[in-house]
Amino acid sequence: MSTIIYPSPIFGPVHSRRLGISLGINLMPADGKLCTFDCIYCECGFNHDHRPSLPRPTREEVSQALEAKLISMSAEGVRPDVLTFAGNGEPTAHPHFAEIIDDTIGLRDRYCPQAKVSVLSNATLVHHDNVFQALLRVDNNIQKLDTIDDDFIRMVDRPVSSHYRATDIVGHLKRFNGHVIIQTMFLKGTDFNNTTEHYVAPWIEAVKEIAPQSVMIYTIDRETPDATLRKATREELDTIRDRVVAAGIPCTASY
Repeated sequence: MSTIIYPSPIFGPVHSRRLGISLGINLMPADGKLCTFDCIYCECGFNHDHRPSLPRPTREEVSQALEAKLISMSAEGVRPDVLTFAGNGEPTAHPHFAEIIDDTIGLRDRYCPQAKVSVLSNATLVHHDNVFQALLRVDNNIQKLDTIDDDFIRMVDRPVSSHYRATDIVGHLKRFNGHVIIQTMFLKGTDFNNTTEHYVAPWIEAVKEIAPQSVMIYTIDRETPDATLRKATREELDTIRDRVVAAGIPCTASY
Protein backbone atom coordinates (compact mmCIF):
# COMPACT_ATOMS: atom_id res chain seq x y z
CA MET A 1 0.00 0.00 0.00
CA SER A 2 1.34 3.41 -1.00
CA THR A 3 -0.04 6.74 0.12
CA ILE A 4 0.52 10.35 -0.87
CA ILE A 5 1.36 13.03 1.67
CA TYR A 6 1.44 16.33 -0.16
CA PRO A 7 3.91 19.16 0.39
CA SER A 8 2.54 22.14 2.27
CA PRO A 9 1.39 24.80 1.73
CA ILE A 10 1.83 24.65 -2.08
CA PHE A 11 2.20 21.63 -4.35
CA GLY A 12 2.20 21.02 -8.08
CA PRO A 13 1.03 22.08 -10.51
CA VAL A 14 -0.57 18.72 -11.27
CA HIS A 15 -2.98 17.63 -13.97
CA SER A 16 -6.43 17.04 -12.51
CA ARG A 17 -8.87 14.70 -14.24
CA ARG A 18 -11.65 17.16 -13.51
CA LEU A 19 -10.05 20.60 -13.27
CA GLY A 20 -7.10 20.82 -15.70
CA ILE A 21 -3.69 22.28 -14.69
CA SER A 22 -4.13 22.65 -10.96
CA LEU A 23 -1.85 24.39 -8.47
CA GLY A 24 -2.53 22.78 -5.12
CA ILE A 25 -2.92 24.64 -1.84
CA ASN A 26 -2.56 22.32 1.15
CA LEU A 27 -3.63 23.85 4.47
CA MET A 28 -2.61 20.75 6.43
CA PRO A 29 0.80 19.93 7.92
CA ALA A 30 3.47 18.81 5.45
CA ASP A 31 4.23 15.61 7.37
CA GLY A 32 0.80 14.12 7.96
CA LYS A 33 -2.95 14.12 7.61
CA LEU A 34 -5.70 15.95 9.49
CA CYS A 35 -9.22 15.28 8.29
CA THR A 36 -12.80 15.25 9.51
CA PHE A 37 -13.30 12.09 7.42
CA ASP A 38 -11.16 8.94 7.42
CA CYS A 39 -12.18 7.53 4.04
CA ILE A 40 -11.11 3.99 3.27
CA TYR A 41 -10.35 5.11 -0.29
CA CYS A 42 -8.26 8.17 0.59
CA GLU A 43 -4.99 8.36 -1.34
CA CYS A 44 -3.42 9.98 1.74
CA GLY A 45 -4.05 6.84 3.82
CA PHE A 46 -5.79 6.38 7.15
CA ASN A 47 -5.70 9.21 9.68
CA HIS A 48 -4.06 7.11 12.42
CA ASP A 49 -1.19 6.09 10.14
CA HIS A 50 -0.14 9.65 9.33
CA ARG A 51 -0.45 11.72 12.47
CA PRO A 52 1.50 14.96 11.90
CA SER A 53 4.11 16.45 14.19
CA LEU A 54 4.22 19.80 12.38
CA PRO A 55 1.59 22.54 12.69
CA ARG A 56 -0.68 23.71 9.91
CA PRO A 57 0.86 26.48 7.78
CA THR A 58 -0.09 29.96 8.93
CA ARG A 59 -2.13 32.37 6.85
CA GLU A 60 1.01 34.36 6.14
CA GLU A 61 3.00 31.30 5.11
CA VAL A 62 0.28 30.26 2.67
CA SER A 63 0.08 33.71 1.11
CA GLN A 64 3.85 34.11 0.78
CA ALA A 65 4.38 30.65 -0.69
CA LEU A 66 1.49 31.03 -3.14
CA GLU A 67 2.73 34.41 -4.36
CA ALA A 68 6.26 33.10 -4.85
CA LYS A 69 4.98 30.10 -6.82
CA LEU A 70 2.73 32.22 -9.04
CA ILE A 71 5.62 34.55 -9.81
CA SER A 72 7.83 31.56 -10.64
CA MET A 73 5.20 29.97 -12.88
CA SER A 74 4.60 33.24 -14.70
CA ALA A 75 8.33 33.56 -15.42
CA GLU A 76 8.25 30.05 -16.89
CA GLY A 77 5.25 30.86 -19.05
CA VAL A 78 3.01 28.40 -17.19
CA ARG A 79 -0.44 29.51 -16.13
CA PRO A 80 -2.68 27.39 -13.92
CA ASP A 81 -6.27 26.69 -14.88
CA VAL A 82 -7.21 26.46 -11.24
CA LEU A 83 -5.89 27.11 -7.73
CA THR A 84 -7.19 24.14 -5.76
CA PHE A 85 -7.51 23.81 -2.00
CA ALA A 86 -6.86 20.12 -1.40
CA GLY A 87 -4.09 17.99 0.11
CA ASN A 88 -3.74 16.06 3.36
CA GLY A 89 -7.14 16.63 4.87
CA GLU A 90 -10.16 18.92 5.04
CA PRO A 91 -9.15 22.48 4.01
CA THR A 92 -12.10 24.23 5.65
CA ALA A 93 -10.85 22.98 9.04
CA HIS A 94 -8.00 25.51 8.97
CA PRO A 95 -8.79 28.16 11.62
CA HIS A 96 -8.06 30.95 9.11
CA PHE A 97 -9.67 29.34 6.08
CA ALA A 98 -11.88 32.35 5.29
CA GLU A 99 -8.99 34.81 5.43
CA ILE A 100 -6.81 32.53 3.30
CA ILE A 101 -9.56 32.41 0.68
CA ASP A 102 -9.57 36.20 0.55
CA ASP A 103 -5.77 36.29 0.19
CA THR A 104 -5.88 33.68 -2.55
CA ILE A 105 -8.52 35.52 -4.56
CA GLY A 106 -6.41 38.67 -4.36
CA LEU A 107 -3.26 36.87 -5.56
CA ARG A 108 -5.23 35.14 -8.33
CA ASP A 109 -6.56 38.47 -9.54
CA ARG A 110 -3.03 39.89 -9.60
CA TYR A 111 -1.06 37.06 -11.19
CA CYS A 112 -3.44 34.73 -13.06
CA PRO A 113 -6.89 36.31 -13.38
CA GLN A 114 -8.08 33.60 -15.76
CA ALA A 115 -7.61 30.89 -13.12
CA LYS A 116 -10.48 29.59 -11.01
CA VAL A 117 -10.25 29.20 -7.24
CA SER A 118 -11.55 25.77 -6.25
CA VAL A 119 -12.12 24.09 -2.90
CA LEU A 120 -12.39 20.31 -2.55
CA SER A 121 -14.30 19.73 0.68
CA ASN A 122 -16.16 16.90 2.39
CA ALA A 123 -18.94 19.30 3.49
CA THR A 124 -18.58 18.51 7.20
CA LEU A 125 -18.00 22.14 8.19
CA VAL A 126 -20.23 24.07 5.81
CA HIS A 127 -22.63 24.79 8.66
CA HIS A 128 -20.08 27.24 10.12
CA ASP A 129 -20.99 30.69 8.83
CA ASN A 130 -17.42 31.83 8.17
CA VAL A 131 -16.77 28.70 6.10
CA PHE A 132 -20.08 29.03 4.28
CA GLN A 133 -19.48 32.68 3.40
CA ALA A 134 -15.93 31.95 2.22
CA LEU A 135 -17.17 29.16 -0.05
CA LEU A 136 -19.64 31.56 -1.63
CA ARG A 137 -16.65 33.63 -2.77
CA VAL A 138 -14.78 30.87 -4.63
CA ASP A 139 -15.39 29.91 -8.25
CA ASN A 140 -15.70 26.16 -7.75
CA ASN A 141 -17.25 25.19 -4.44
CA ILE A 142 -16.85 21.41 -4.73
CA GLN A 143 -18.55 19.47 -1.95
CA LYS A 144 -18.56 15.71 -1.36
CA LEU A 145 -21.75 13.68 -1.12
CA ASP A 146 -20.99 9.99 -1.73
CA THR A 147 -24.48 8.85 -0.72
CA ILE A 148 -27.26 9.85 1.63
CA ASP A 149 -27.10 6.48 3.41
CA ASP A 150 -25.59 7.02 6.85
CA ASP A 151 -24.55 3.38 7.25
CA PHE A 152 -22.53 3.60 4.04
CA ILE A 153 -20.99 6.88 5.20
CA ARG A 154 -19.94 5.34 8.52
CA MET A 155 -18.45 2.33 6.74
CA VAL A 156 -16.66 4.11 3.86
CA ASP A 157 -16.22 7.83 4.59
CA ARG A 158 -15.95 7.31 8.35
CA PRO A 159 -16.64 10.80 9.78
CA VAL A 160 -14.61 11.66 12.85
CA SER A 161 -17.71 13.22 14.42
CA SER A 162 -20.55 10.96 15.51
CA HIS A 163 -22.98 13.78 14.69
CA TYR A 164 -22.66 13.50 10.91
CA ARG A 165 -26.01 12.95 9.20
CA ALA A 166 -26.31 12.94 5.43
CA THR A 167 -29.73 14.60 5.52
CA ASP A 168 -28.23 17.49 7.51
CA ILE A 169 -25.49 17.85 4.91
CA VAL A 170 -28.08 17.99 2.12
CA GLY A 171 -29.84 20.78 3.99
CA HIS A 172 -26.63 22.76 4.35
CA LEU A 173 -25.76 22.29 0.67
CA LYS A 174 -29.18 23.59 -0.37
CA ARG A 175 -28.30 26.89 1.33
CA PHE A 176 -25.75 27.60 -1.40
CA ASN A 177 -28.67 28.19 -3.79
CA GLY A 178 -26.87 26.51 -6.67
CA HIS A 179 -23.36 27.85 -6.01
CA VAL A 180 -22.02 24.37 -5.36
CA ILE A 181 -20.63 21.44 -7.33
CA ILE A 182 -21.40 17.98 -5.96
CA GLN A 183 -18.57 15.45 -6.13
CA THR A 184 -19.36 11.76 -5.60
CA MET A 185 -17.12 8.71 -5.45
CA PHE A 186 -18.63 5.49 -6.76
CA LEU A 187 -16.85 2.30 -5.76
CA LYS A 188 -17.30 -1.27 -4.56
CA GLY A 189 -16.08 -3.19 -1.54
CA THR A 190 -16.69 -6.52 0.12
CA ASP A 191 -19.89 -5.34 1.82
CA PHE A 192 -21.03 -2.35 -0.25
CA ASN A 193 -21.53 -1.03 -3.77
CA ASN A 194 -22.96 2.47 -4.13
CA THR A 195 -23.52 2.04 -7.89
CA THR A 196 -26.66 0.00 -7.12
CA GLU A 197 -30.18 1.39 -7.30
CA HIS A 198 -30.49 1.24 -3.50
CA TYR A 199 -27.92 4.06 -3.28
CA VAL A 200 -28.22 5.81 -6.64
CA ALA A 201 -31.96 6.60 -6.66
CA PRO A 202 -32.07 8.46 -3.30
CA TRP A 203 -28.75 10.15 -4.09
CA ILE A 204 -30.21 11.53 -7.33
CA GLU A 205 -33.24 12.81 -5.44
CA ALA A 206 -30.93 14.57 -2.98
CA VAL A 207 -28.93 16.08 -5.83
CA LYS A 208 -32.15 17.39 -7.36
CA GLU A 209 -33.03 18.99 -4.00
CA ILE A 210 -29.62 20.66 -3.77
CA ALA A 211 -29.89 21.87 -7.41
CA PRO A 212 -26.12 22.32 -7.86
CA GLN A 213 -24.51 24.02 -10.83
CA SER A 214 -23.06 20.64 -11.79
CA VAL A 215 -22.10 17.19 -10.53
CA MET A 216 -18.77 15.36 -10.80
CA ILE A 217 -18.83 11.60 -10.42
CA TYR A 218 -15.67 9.54 -10.35
CA THR A 219 -14.11 6.33 -9.14
CA ILE A 220 -10.81 5.11 -7.70
CA ASP A 221 -7.78 6.31 -9.65
CA ARG A 222 -4.88 5.59 -7.26
CA GLU A 223 -3.94 3.02 -4.63
CA THR A 224 -6.17 3.03 -1.58
CA PRO A 225 -5.44 2.11 2.05
CA ASP A 226 -8.12 -0.60 1.81
CA ALA A 227 -6.78 -3.01 -0.82
CA THR A 228 -10.16 -4.75 -1.29
CA LEU A 229 -11.80 -1.79 -3.02
CA ARG A 230 -12.77 -1.98 -6.69
CA LYS A 231 -13.54 0.66 -9.28
CA ALA A 232 -16.97 1.41 -10.64
CA THR A 233 -17.07 0.52 -14.31
CA ARG A 234 -17.24 3.03 -17.14
CA GLU A 235 -20.70 1.72 -18.00
CA GLU A 236 -21.94 2.18 -14.42
CA LEU A 237 -20.63 5.73 -14.24
CA ASP A 238 -22.04 6.61 -17.65
CA THR A 239 -25.47 5.32 -16.63
CA ILE A 240 -25.47 7.37 -13.43
CA ARG A 241 -24.19 10.44 -15.29
CA ASP A 242 -26.95 10.15 -17.86
CA ARG A 243 -29.60 9.97 -15.14
CA VAL A 244 -28.29 13.16 -13.55
CA VAL A 245 -28.23 14.91 -16.92
CA ALA A 246 -31.78 13.71 -17.59
CA ALA A 247 -32.77 15.45 -14.34
CA GLY A 248 -31.54 18.72 -15.87
CA ILE A 249 -28.20 18.96 -14.03
CA PRO A 250 -24.86 19.00 -15.89
CA CYS A 251 -22.73 16.00 -14.90
CA THR A 252 -19.29 14.67 -15.84
CA ALA A 253 -17.86 11.20 -15.22
CA SER A 254 -14.15 10.53 -14.62
CA TYR A 255 -12.87 7.00 -14.96
